[in-house]
Amino acid sequence: MRYTSGNYEAFARPRKPKGVESKRAWFVGSGLAALAGAAFLIRDGRMEGSKITIFEQQELPGGALDGLDVPEKGFVIRGGREMESNFECLWDLFRSIPSLEIEDASVLDEFFWLNRDDPNSSLRRTTKNQGEDGGTNFKFDLSKKAQQEITNIFTSLPEDLEDKRIDEVFTSEFLNSNFWLYWRTMFAFEEWHSALEMKLYLHRFIHQIKGLPDLSALKFTKFNQYESLVLPLVTWLTEQGVTFRYGTVVTDVDFFIDKQGQRKEATRIHIVEHGEDKQVDLTTDDLLFMTIGSLTENSSDGDHHTPARLNTGPAPAWDLWRRIAAKDEAFGQPDVFGNDIPKTKWESATVTTLDARIPEYIQRISERDPFSGKVVTGGIVTVTDSSWLMSWTVNRQPHFKKQPADQIVVWVYGLFPEAVGDYVKKPMQDCTGEEITREWLYHMGVPVDQIDELAATGAKTVPVMMPYVTAFFMPRKHSDRPAVVPEGATNFAFIGQFSQSQERDCIFTTEYSVRTPMEAVYTLLDIERGVPEVFNSTYDVRALFYAVNQLRDGEQFEIPGGPLARKFARHHIENNVVGQLLEHYGLVDKK
Repeated sequence: MRYTSGNYEAFARPRKPKGVESKRAWFVGSGLAALAGAAFLIRDGRMEGSKITIFEQQELPGGALDGLDVPEKGFVIRGGREMESNFECLWDLFRSIPSLEIEDASVLDEFFWLNRDDPNSSLRRTTKNQGEDGGTNFKFDLSKKAQQEITNIFTSLPEDLEDKRIDEVFTSEFLNSNFWLYWRTMFAFEEWHSALEMKLYLHRFIHQIKGLPDLSALKFTKFNQYESLVLPLVTWLTEQGVTFRYGTVVTDVDFFIDKQGQRKEATRIHIVEHGEDKQVDLTTDDLLFMTIGSLTENSSDGDHHTPARLNTGPAPAWDLWRRIAAKDEAFGQPDVFGNDIPKTKWESATVTTLDARIPEYIQRISERDPFSGKVVTGGIVTVTDSSWLMSWTVNRQPHFKKQPADQIVVWVYGLFPEAVGDYVKKPMQDCTGEEITREWLYHMGVPVDQIDELAATGAKTVPVMMPYVTAFFMPRKHSDRPAVVPEGATNFAFIGQFSQSQERDCIFTTEYSVRTPMEAVYTLLDIERGVPEVFNSTYDVRALFYAVNQLRDGEQFEIPGGPLARKFARHHIENNVVGQLLEHYGLVDKK
């Protein structure tokens, strides 16, 4: 396997790998990583779909990319997916998956046309004082010291940030800035999370710094992620003959590992299928792709009158990784990520409006009609004076195909679920859906004498507690995640958010969920086409200059010295390519 960029290999069709006719493939889990891996086996590996089996613990596919209409509870989305143009592997996949909405179009076509016609942006990124403008004015508000701290982490060596927390490399000047407010609420970073992951994010999205305050960097699907991404992919895989075995828990995997550790082969899969213990014996012609860990494991739903409960009990996806990891040190360190639930949990809630008065407050803050079918909030609105650090968003409506035309689906989350609310005076994690609705309506500016009535009858809210939702952000070393294809592995790979790509990509993205299985399939089948490398903006001086301009909120550098010194410097700027770039990207005055 190798990485490439440009059209030459991106458009090439690889030849059929030798011996693929005799192979079978098995996937643990049916999240986006497994679905993408199966698609790459079929499209690029020319494997027959009938030879691919996907084991799934739940009764439906998609993993974290969910979107449910739960009887008696309401619509449920545990989270939303923020995407951008330069998710090279994701769009490589979905260019080949037919749209379910538009005839003779791919999912990528549908997504591209939608976001071209209705580009995303936020008109109100923050609020305070019960629905008033938050006053951040789309500025980063970074002091010179905070700017230097960002520069320091950007230029530091990755190994120097292993096992370090964000608050160990940034001071209060940075952590009190608008930049950190935008960043932490958009990506769900906490101060105790990994400084290494923070660095990887800065490199990965340096070209999108301008779009961070107003969220114009982001693109979204038409409907929820299950109906817009998962359903078309599962439909196509099913048509290709792929077998989905739901209600099936993979409990362990056996391996043959020689004494020198130079050859490692998966030999047996242990499963519990609808309560019955079974096993699948693997041969050298079998390929096993294992999704390890899970950000949505043990998620617990409440309802409008019942809080979501924190489930700290047995976690099958994590327990499987622990059993596998005990067999070889190259298989990762799951407890680095999944053994501190208080630091990896937060809570979200899905609000469905039933009273016409609530959308009026949404429109007042978003400055857009929520029933228009177009962009509404353009991403999250963060309540800066919320003790829960509440953020909420309204995507294009309807967010579900079954959604009644007079309802709005809102996603709310709190980064501090243990904090006591400002209106309900309870921690978010102890609140019913109705109580979360009260807190949200309070911060929306609904008059206090109307809040309780509107929350009781004007909405239906489903809270969700997720114990492991930010587990992959915990401070780590490079070796704590296993390589996608460990050294010596002959017939197996690790995929998903807790496997280690060879490329400089960052987790908690749909892109990473597609990149890792692409690497796995291309390696194990020796696909002759390159995997698209991560967009190279971090090596592009133009992107770097522009990012510096944005981080300084457009403030230019002053040329030191008197008139003669400035005249001398101006001469060199005007007659130097780098100088002209400094001018073009607003770092020095053009005069």
